[in-house]
Amino acid sequence: MGLRVSLVAGMAVVAAVVADAGERVPTAAEVKVLDLALMDQQGLARKFQTDVIGDRMAVLNFVYTSCKTSCPMASAIFGQVQERLGARLGQDVVLVSLSLDPVTDRPSRLLDAADLFHAKPGWSWLTGDKATVDRVLHGLGVYLSNIADHPTMVMIGDGKTGKWVRLLGFPSPDDIMTHLGRVQLARQEFAGQSALPAAEANELQQGVK
Repeated sequence: MGLRVSLVAGMAVVAAVVADAGERVPTAAEVKVLDLALMDQQGLARKFQTDVIGDRMAVLNFVYTSCKTSCPMASAIFGQVQERLGARLGQDVVLVSLSLDPVTDRPSRLLDAADLFHAKPGWSWLTGDKATVDRVLHGLGVYLSNIADHPTMVMIGDGKTGKWVRLLGFPSPDDIMTHLGRVQLARQEFAGQSALPAAEANELQQGVK
């Protein structure tokens, strides 16, 4: 019941937050994506780099199911992003919600949360034993001993190039799609490819399905 109340509250305010937000300025993030075994919402063991991210682009947020304010809002934004991604979700791009409270957030709780936000394949909700999750969070530079103090942010990165940026606050779905398009363009430049994939990047920015 509490999760459903949180969803309603999050959806009620997320539109206003998104409408008022200007484009978020990304900051480069020096991170270590540790390839440790976590568990997804189905209870399946998955290595963070190899299985979850791979060589795809990834959008990460950091949540916990007992959070009643910022986390439902962040998840509601991800719900909109997955609709923008369409068939790209799970193929070119993955969404990842990593629990900050793995002791409480066992897979069954994450599955309930994922169902509330209509998560589709390609949007992974991850937990694991606390020591392992803490190591992953340390590597990403987001670990805090008091989870209530966690900053709201989204991280966007490229499993191929290893480049990551942080967007603080509540970036809108438009912000996230725009920055994914920029990551796509940077990937093409990194690979020395021509202008044709740039059109795909523009499509990604616009959220065309």
